[in-house]
Amino acid sequence: MSDTAAPIQPPDRPGYRLKRLLLGPPLVTERIRREKLGNPAALGVLASDCISSTAYGSEEMLRVLVPVIGVAAFTLILPVTGAILLVLLLVTLCYSDVVMIYTRAGGSYVVARENFGPDIAQIASVALLVDYIVTVAVQVSAGTNAIISFAHLVAGTWTGIDHLQLPISALVILILAYGNLRGLREAGRVFMVPAYLFIFAVGLMLVVGVVRGLTGRLPHADVHAAGAVPLGTAGSGWLYGASLFIVLRSFANGGSSLTGLEAISNSVSVFRDPKGHNARRTLITMSCILGTLVLGVSALAHFTHAIPYRDGTPTVLAQEAHLVFGGGVVGALGLAFVQLATALILYTGANTPFTGFPFLASFVAEDRFLPRQLTRRGHRLSFSNGIISLAVVALALLVVTEANVDRLVALYAIGVFTAFTMAGAGLTAYHLRRREPGRIWRVAVNLTTAIVSATVVLIFGITKFTEGAWLVVVVFPLGVWALIRINREYRAEAAALEAVPRPGDDVPRWRRHVVFVMADSIDLATVKALRYAHELRPDEVRAVHFMVDETHARRLMARWEATAGVTVPLEVVECPDRRLRHAVMELAARTTEDGHTALTLLVPRRTYASPLGKLLHRGTAESLAKALERLPGVAVTILPFAVSLAARERGAGERPESE
Repeated sequence: MSDTAAPIQPPDRPGYRLKRLLLGPPLVTERIRREKLGNPAALGVLASDCISSTAYGSEEMLRVLVPVIGVAAFTLILPVTGAILLVLLLVTLCYSDVVMIYTRAGGSYVVARENFGPDIAQIASVALLVDYIVTVAVQVSAGTNAIISFAHLVAGTWTGIDHLQLPISALVILILAYGNLRGLREAGRVFMVPAYLFIFAVGLMLVVGVVRGLTGRLPHADVHAAGAVPLGTAGSGWLYGASLFIVLRSFANGGSSLTGLEAISNSVSVFRDPKGHNARRTLITMSCILGTLVLGVSALAHFTHAIPYRDGTPTVLAQEAHLVFGGGVVGALGLAFVQLATALILYTGANTPFTGFPFLASFVAEDRFLPRQLTRRGHRLSFSNGIISLAVVALALLVVTEANVDRLVALYAIGVFTAFTMAGAGLTAYHLRRREPGRIWRVAVNLTTAIVSATVVLIFGITKFTEGAWLVVVVFPLGVWALIRINREYRAEAAALEAVPRPGDDVPRWRRHVVFVMADSIDLATVKALRYAHELRPDEVRAVHFMVDETHARRLMARWEATAGVTVPLEVVECPDRRLRHAVMELAARTTEDGHTALTLLVPRRTYASPLGKLLHRGTAESLAKALERLPGVAVTILPFAVSLAARERGAGERPESE
């Protein structure tokens, strides 16, 4: 038998065992390099947010146009969609440049930081963080709308699940957070399927719609149906000079179709090598798919007159599927297929922020503009703190807005178009400083992107100000100020810690070292502290008891004298006003007032494993340490003593040998 003792294995805490049960075994850090996505998986995971905006982008345009210009809205929607597609082209060209130059996570944030400095870059970081939060709420709310729309169209006026809008949406956010806490690879496998399912479903709907349109069998929706947005009169809209304002509002609403386009640049680091080339291919593919689907849905709305409803359901996309596939079993199956695919991609589109937000937050935290806890990888190599933070804030936003898509869209596009502006402006500055082939073309594209995106932000801020955009306008400067304030705090702390004394500096030299052991009782914890005090080899060791209860103090003195092996005398200090921390500070100050005496205060801390033990005993060690931390020449050492472990060892030692 070997005499070597087996290494002590600390038992897993209940919280860790629960985490392991829910999330699976922990992944080692070396697996980070393997937790990367190929292009097909990346398209499914990162493009879901962008492509899924097809489900509500065209509807949001009509929601502005129909109440003012009536049926003429179905004609005007195509020019507005064309303008949005031009913006899509510009932004795609800009971000193709971004992912090739900046291959770390961060997107427009890192572009702004490298070209304008870290403080200006916080405009981009706040824009992206706000956009991610709102994206989660919008996507899950729109996904629930898709489910309710299917129920409306299949069961007529039945609205039995309308009241479940908020609970269903909240549940989906919790599921998404759980899926991402399990790790990136699992999220990629789960969330890539709905993206391709949606592309196929809407593509099939558009093909069938074209065939039915060419044969003259494409029906029209009832624009006067109960619950539909009331029709305005085209003449009155133009007569009162509302044309430009209404078109701009419609354009701003339709700009929500482009949200999510920045997700790939914010998560370039999750691509396999070569990261830049793979990210650019995926970005261009995603933009082509998005442009085709948005144009197709708007064109179908033009021909079918699918109209928005006041309560959001049935959606325009659901009406188009219902009209295109018709009635009967085949039509019901086609409608079910489109709505199921729509709900799934909208829900999984909310997963994109759960991938991008933690990466961006960790990147900003590395620059010391957010708390450092956001840089730590969790149990499954994901940035757990970022995922949890995003889920909590998105749930709060969902509750405040009652999961209403129209109310959420007012908060939506300002953030993402601000990020577009920062990316375009940053790349313009980048290329202006370099002499390279194609420089003029790159400067022209990126500068145009910055100007157009800034114009969209201005339009959105003005036209949607009273509908909730004011909140984002207020949050932006406050958010930027808060991040800069965090950075100043970190820098001040770093400066204080880095002030290492140099040779020749006036550093205090202690001639005498005294150790005080705080003694509230005579037990194993106190004896352990006394033994440790002697190991420090001080000039003097004293046990000190602060008398709050005279009876207890007399009892302690008697036991102290009667305890064999305790050679350190006990000093009792009166504390008549029961201000323990104040009395300790006074004693420490008197002991070190000569400027040549260093004091180490040893505070035994009794720890308890069971919740009952923690409840029955109040610890004062940390509060004493905090009170003394500013006194020169005073150091506080807390000595933990595991009471529960000592009790178990004592119980085991008292068992009969027959056991």
